Amino acid sequence: MAAADRPAPEPVSPCPPAAPMRPLLTQSWLDLAFVHWAADPADVAPLLPPGTVPDIFDGACTYVGLVAFRMHRVSGLGLPGIPYLGSFPETNVRLYSMDERGRRAVVFRSLDASRLVPVLVARAAFGLPYVWSRMGVERSGDTLTYTSRRRWPGPRGARSRIVLRTGDPIGDPTPLEHFLTARWALHSRFLGRTRYLPNAHPRWPLHRADLLECDEDLVAAGGLPAPVGRPTSVLYAPGVPVRFGPQDRGR
Repeated sequence: MAAADRPAPEPVSPCPPAAPMRPLLTQSWLDLAFVHWAADPADVAPLLPPGTVPDIFDGACTYVGLVAFRMHRVSGLGLPGIPYLGSFPETNVRLYSMDERGRRAVVFRSLDASRLVPVLVARAAFGLPYVWSRMGVERSGDTLTYTSRRRWPGPRGARSRIVLRTGDPIGDPTPLEHFLTARWALHSRFLGRTRYLPNAHPRWPLHRADLLECDEDLVAAGGLPAPVGRPTSVLYAPGVPVRFGPQDRGR
């Protein structure tokens, strides 16, 4: 579809879509660090699934995000959350996409997780690029340290270390802060189709944050130019409960 024929993008909203959604998966995301750099849409476009394009903020650029957090009690089909296999550190590299219906989403270039079984299930059932890594999340007062070193499938040894000091709650997030965090779906390519998997959760309780250290090569391992300079945006959120609905198989 030509750009001129595409529907207008859906609005960026900090509140989830109001339509009811039968939960396919439930989980909680806790102690999130959002670290973002501006990216050239020309570098991002070849990495997105067919039928999607880079979502561009304010007509200028798109973004690449390095997001570290604790996954807590993943479950499916209404079953209770799994205490061990369903709880683990995770760090993902994500891009921002829009499809031919104007729906905004994220596209994951990698999702490092410390539990092998969930990695294998997510790769097989959803085609998501999960990788098994040695990981940790440690807190000391208002400082959190997120570490990751890749085990399988690789590139083996790809790593990240993020040290973040949390700050005050943000009463009125900027349009860019909403653009980077208020994402209600993911796009992925699986079994020859571009899929759209919606999610819903309460409005993000965003906080200011100071990035004390960031030593990583996960972005470059995901096929993107290595970030240069300080991030454009650094945020923290204590967490939200999340529901994923059935996926739209797309084309």
